[in-house]
Amino acid sequence: MSKTEPRITLTEVARHAGVSRATVSLVLRDSPLVAAETRARVQASAEAVGYLYNRGAATMRGLRTRTVGLLVTEIDNPFFGELVAGAEAALEAAGYIAFLATTADSVERQQRALQRLREHRVDGLILCAAGGTTPQDIATLAGQGMPCVQAMRQVRGSRGDFTGADNLLGLEHLTEHLIRLGHRRFAFAGTAVMNSSLRHRLDGVETALRRHGLPAPLVLRTAATRQGGAEAAETLWRMRDRPDALVCCNDVVAFGAIPALQRLGAGIGQDIAVTGVGDVPEAANGNPPLTTVATDPRRIGQEAVRLLLRRIAQPAAAMEQVVLPARLVIRASCGAAMPLPAGAA
Repeated sequence: MSKTEPRITLTEVARHAGVSRATVSLVLRDSPLVAAETRARVQASAEAVGYLYNRGAATMRGLRTRTVGLLVTEIDNPFFGELVAGAEAALEAAGYIAFLATTADSVERQQRALQRLREHRVDGLILCAAGGTTPQDIATLAGQGMPCVQAMRQVRGSRGDFTGADNLLGLEHLTEHLIRLGHRRFAFAGTAVMNSSLRHRLDGVETALRRHGLPAPLVLRTAATRQGGAEAAETLWRMRDRPDALVCCNDVVAFGAIPALQRLGAGIGQDIAVTGVGDVPEAANGNPPLTTVATDPRRIGQEAVRLLLRRIAQPAAAMEQVVLPARLVIRASCGAAMPLPAGAA
């Protein structure tokens, strides 16, 4: 004979907090009539008795709030700025607003943000998962009745709606282009914190190199930041048999690597090719302009909203995975203006 866990009621929350059931109801509706101290006590009691984590929470919350939690790793990376802009435009058109939080690629910070968003009773989540997020973390959200769409990064082994770019094929095409230009020794920078998106990008580079019988890339475990790009550049330039192509995991890393290499005396596109991923607006205006893989972050944000609103309206709908094409954008930083070596196709 199976046992079912009893549903937590407003009365139990009220008893624990030492307030009336009506006060609990007002707090859960974010009424301004409740004093801040009382509100904090009720919220703490709700968590203590398991209200926030009970499957019946959705019915206890009442009407939808028309708010969505939007978690990204960082906002100073223009890629995520574009993704957020696309998501917010789509949410605005649907009559929703976003509560934006950044995780700095920290699982602990991500968990704190998720807790606060649930306390604000968001209707669903768009999550660019922090490195180290587990399938159980994603399953827990589903078990709590929280609609969630993973964007750009899909936690390996997890289930649920997802939207992102075809990073693997995009980086294959980029690497093939560099090989056609005559580059043979590759480095890949920005892997200090690995995630599914970076793994697919590195896989794309390695796949193309294997196809041509070339050595695997030197993997530089620097941060996926401008500073990380500068550190990667300095490391490469000190090497005796240095790579002739630096594939950066994103455009921001390339923005740090290029000026560092130039300060060291390297000719970008002549001595070493440098490429990125993302095609953020700054990429076309660099010195030299950056060869990159366009992954359309605005559309990823828009698709994430579409999937989330569908999931909110139809909780039992089939899982949907949207992988958008990635497009090679050739500019001068890869040496594309140089004549191809004899015999190259």
